[in-house]
Amino acid sequence: MKKEPLELIRGSGNIYRDFDVPDADVRQLKAILAAEIIKALDKMGLSVRKAQSMTGIDAGDFSRVRNADFRRISIERLMAMINGLGSRVEVAVKVRRSGAGQHVSVA
Repeated sequence: MKKEPLELIRGSGNIYRDFDVPDADVRQLKAILAAEIIKALDKMGLSVRKAQSMTGIDAGDFSRVRNADFRRISIERLMAMINGLGSRVEVAVKVRRSGAGQHVSVA
C-alpha cells in the first residue's frame, strides 16, 4: 500500500478564523481570557464557589468558563473575572490589511 504524502497547512494562529467561524477574533479573545482565568483558579486552588466569594461574580460564570461555554459571557465580564482574581489584562491591537472580504486580525 502506497502512502500519500501529507499536506502541511500552516494555521493563522486563530482556529476559529481557520475554520471560517463568524466572529473569529472575538471567540479567540474569549478563549485566551478564559484560559487565563482557569490558570488563576488552578494556581490559587479556588473552587467556583470560593472564586464567587472572592470576586462577587456568580459561580455559574466561573463554571461556564471552566466548561468553555462563552455564549452568555461578554469580554468585559471575563476581564472583570480576571481583575477580581488579582490579575490584570493588557491588550495589544494589531491591524493587518488583507484582501477584500477577508478578516481583519485583532491580537
